[in-house]
Amino acid sequence: MGRFNQALIATSLAIALASPLATRAAAGNSFDGTWSVHIASSSSECGDGQTVSIGISNGQVSSSMVQASGNVAEAGNISVILASGIKKASGSGRLSGSSGSGTWRGALCSGTWSASRI
Repeated sequence: MGRFNQALIATSLAIALASPLATRAAAGNSFDGTWSVHIASSSSECGDGQTVSIGISNGQVSSSMVQASGNVAEAGNISVILASGIKKASGSGRLSGSSGSGTWRGALCSGTWSASRI
């Protein structure tokens, strides 16, 4: 009976120690995938907005449509810099599940963005 209890305790302890590690690893990648991001301006002089596709892989932001860099934290906080030609903007916000939103600011314009997972 003593060996059975020791084995049960050792197994329970191993599972308990491994669970937080597995949860952290999965959470770090929970936003990975392709996202459609609609960028809206607070000024009509800066255009009606644009939709770009971004990819997130291991928490890192990239895009084939524009130059993109940034990261997504485990909790969903995102910080990104997008550039196209001489235009450059930085944005921040939060992703949650399959959507997200935030704000952005460029040299002459600013506004909001909203995202949905594709």
